[in-house]
Amino acid sequence: MPSSPEEWRAIAENYETLWNFPHCLGGIDGKHVILQAPIQSGSDYYNYKSFFSIVLFALVDADYNFTFADVGCQGRISDGGVFKNTELYTKLTTNKLNLPEETCLPGRDKKVPYVFVSDEAFALHRNLMKPYSGTHSKGSPERGYNYRLSRARRVVENVFGICSAVFRVFRKPLLLEPEKATIIVMAIIYLHNFLTRNPEGRKLYTPPGTFDNEIDDVLMEGNWRHGNEELTSLLPMRNIPRQLTVDATEIRNEFKNYFATNGRLSWQKDYE
Repeated sequence: MPSSPEEWRAIAENYETLWNFPHCLGGIDGKHVILQAPIQSGSDYYNYKSFFSIVLFALVDADYNFTFADVGCQGRISDGGVFKNTELYTKLTTNKLNLPEETCLPGRDKKVPYVFVSDEAFALHRNLMKPYSGTHSKGSPERGYNYRLSRARRVVENVFGICSAVFRVFRKPLLLEPEKATIIVMAIIYLHNFLTRNPEGRKLYTPPGTFDNEIDDVLMEGNWRHGNEELTSLLPMRNIPRQLTVDATEIRNEFKNYFATNGRLSWQKDYE
């Protein structure tokens, strides 16, 4: 995980270049890894979908690398609960992540912090942006913001997708106790990073067409999305409504206004 403002800023610059989302430090998400029923575990690992599982929580950068991962949390705990029990959250809330200082978005005059992006399963936080809930009319600023955020967090979806498509241990419930299952999942995370950061390994592991891609501003879905729907033992986390804070809401509104004005993409209207 980055340890200095300069390292975090390099990730943010890459996110802005590749995915047009400024001040973004990565996408976060969590998945249930299905297990056989652990011995004498009671309901600790029993999740909302009536399976036994451990949780994989991850932070992913713009280049499809894991920059942080926490594995092994009991399946009964929600996405937000998992996040709050990670080292990432502890350092974030105690200002020990060494994030860059707040600055204005391009062409704007209101300072905003650097943020992570997530889906609706997480709570809105001044350093964590999520979509506006509900249905919004076509062309509205909220719909435009949701599209841009979804586009940015597509990276973490792709990482989970390629892992479940390539590493066949994810194609069915792990017949292991939670401690050993945790080691297997962490090994896959390290292998994934090793392969994506090695030019030769990347050609074999993720050849062209593997990840979602945009050609002439048209989304082309990655190969991992096809034929993998029923084979994965990675399940999404549950969405739990949470009360929003005023500070975080104002920061999200500033991103929304930026995407509707200074930061609006010429082809954005086709997806709003």
